[in-house]
Amino acid sequence: MADTVIKVEGVSKQYRLGTIGTGTIANDLNRWWHTVRGKDDPYLKVGETNDRTSKGNSEYVWALKDIDFEVKKGEVLGIIGRNGAGKSTLLKILSKTTSPTTGKIKIKGRIASLLEVGTGFHPDLSGRDNIYLNGAILGMRRHEIKRKFDEIVDFAGVERYIDTPVKRYSSGMYVRLAFGVAAHLEPDILIVDEVLAVGDAEFQKKCLGKMKDVSTNDGRTVLFVSHQMGTIAQLCDKAILMQNGTMGVQGKTDFVISKYIESRNTSAIYSVKDSNISGKEFYFEEIYTAGNDNKPQQEFKFSDSINIIIKIKSNSLVNNRIKVGFALMDKFENRVFSALAQLDDFMVEGNNAQMKITLPDNLFAPGSYTLLLAIQIPNVVIYHLVENVCPIQILDNGTDFSAIEGFHYGNIIIQPHWERFEKHV
Repeated sequence: MADTVIKVEGVSKQYRLGTIGTGTIANDLNRWWHTVRGKDDPYLKVGETNDRTSKGNSEYVWALKDIDFEVKKGEVLGIIGRNGAGKSTLLKILSKTTSPTTGKIKIKGRIASLLEVGTGFHPDLSGRDNIYLNGAILGMRRHEIKRKFDEIVDFAGVERYIDTPVKRYSSGMYVRLAFGVAAHLEPDILIVDEVLAVGDAEFQKKCLGKMKDVSTNDGRTVLFVSHQMGTIAQLCDKAILMQNGTMGVQGKTDFVISKYIESRNTSAIYSVKDSNISGKEFYFEEIYTAGNDNKPQQEFKFSDSINIIIKIKSNSLVNNRIKVGFALMDKFENRVFSALAQLDDFMVEGNNAQMKITLPDNLFAPGSYTLLLAIQIPNVVIYHLVENVCPIQILDNGTDFSAIEGFHYGNIIIQPHWERFEKHV
């Protein structure tokens, strides 16, 4: 379609672990000769999925495998996933820093990339020189760069150091100037990796505002990688979930974030592993969410109450200083609320404890949640901490917000008292 600015078709990237090239000059020349003639790489072997947590048996891995998507003009696309999922590799291919092993990419327009601190900067040149250098790389004329120069410097907040070599800049100053250049020199496509996390909170807010502005008002396309789900939800129209080098799901941002949360939490029941409890005095043996029948359950309607069943084992004496801390976490990993209870109030069968927490109905907004629990003496010691366990999905079964499904309207829905107010003179 005419308004499609990025089209990725069957893109894959394979790496050989531990070595560069094929191992011999003859094989490297053979590979080059096949490439020149437009033929497949003769040494392209079937590699393994890029799962960084396992050792594997092959020396070849697919950092990316069969990636397909389109991005239209003016869209802001979020790319999310765990570390090692292939996000940065994909951005490097789109930025033409590296080439794909197989597949095709069609791009319309100029690209500005911010993939790491100081991307495209020469450390011995001043900030002023690097602005002009980056502008020239983007294909801009000197008078165009000069017109934007003061705006870039003001945005970056580095006016005092603009004639200082950038190798003397802090990482935060580097990022400020680099983003200022990338965002203001009018690229058609802006690609930003997690690098903004280096900046302070005020600068991050300014960058997000600028990215929203260039997409909404200037009609430019933005590709944004971040581990901050709140930022992705706030900024992006659509999102892609990357999983071990493959594309999991794509679609509306809220939907993709929910799938990401689910992918990190596959079981409704948390059961302790022996390797996690060695030498612990107190630990969670089992945690799960349940309905009114107290059987494990993950999905609940807005009108349902939610039971959380907790079983604790003890290898030591329990005293009234030991507390059980509990928090409900939303999909952006923010705490919805926290609570504390005394462990010795729930002891059964010797040193074991069992408790049930009931969350009220008609309160928590439809969406994805997880649990965080800890056994502790507050401000002294944490005996056992578990995070991101027991995923909960609350479904909308008729709230007033059902008509705007997909819009994040908070974590709590209340029914306040409404009445007409008439001012009396």
